[in-house]
Amino acid sequence: MQTKAEAPATEPLSLSDVTRRYRRVTALEGVDLSLRLDEVLAVVGPSGCGKSTLLELVAGLQEPDAGSVTVLGATDAVARRAACAFMPQRDLLLPWRDALANAALALECQGVPRSEARRQAEPLFERFGLAEFERARPAELSGGMRQRVAFLRTLLPGRPVLLLDEPFGGLDSLTRSSMQRWLAGALAQEPRTVLLVTHDVEEAIVLADRIAVLSPRPGRVVAEIQVELARPRDVTSAEFGDVKRRVLEALGL
Repeated sequence: MQTKAEAPATEPLSLSDVTRRYRRVTALEGVDLSLRLDEVLAVVGPSGCGKSTLLELVAGLQEPDAGSVTVLGATDAVARRAACAFMPQRDLLLPWRDALANAALALECQGVPRSEARRQAEPLFERFGLAEFERARPAELSGGMRQRVAFLRTLLPGRPVLLLDEPFGGLDSLTRSSMQRWLAGALAQEPRTVLLVTHDVEEAIVLADRIAVLSPRPGRVVAEIQVELARPRDVTSAEFGDVKRRVLEALGL
């Protein structure tokens, strides 16, 4: 895998007093967040509170109406896009490409020749639990396998900031649980600064170092909860249950 880009020692990603409006609707208001290098921050909140908008602002796909978004010291949208890799909920694999070609697509979009992009992607298939499926088309892969290909595609360009929008939202509960454990292991092997949006509180606790809780719209940060649990995390432990209780209380549940 390519070496990831250099990143500042502290706060590679920060939002300062960010507000985003859509005509008469305010999606986010006064949001302050920052991430440390290689930290995983999960954002949870009710539907419609601006979680996906938050990711798009960081990714340079939108601009705030007030406040600032900074990624690797840059505030302009082009530089933010260059520093971030965005993985949406849907895997968006191209049905006419096999798994290897889909994984290599992000490198090709950066100008890497097709044969070289595939050469870089192929050795990682075994590490990602995809060995012998390099030539399979998306329709021949399980939902979990498709998400692994999508995550490999996200990692390959070596961008230091990962933005994950409900990456396992479309999977059944058993596959989702398995993929959460797999992603935790993958991030341990390939650390990145990660901003994860999820509606699943347990997923947030399994994966994150810290959890930010947003209020109903307009989304405001109402709590930040440190997850100080040993990895891999035991969802049946009393300590896990205590963190879950604190998150649910912050959500008003």
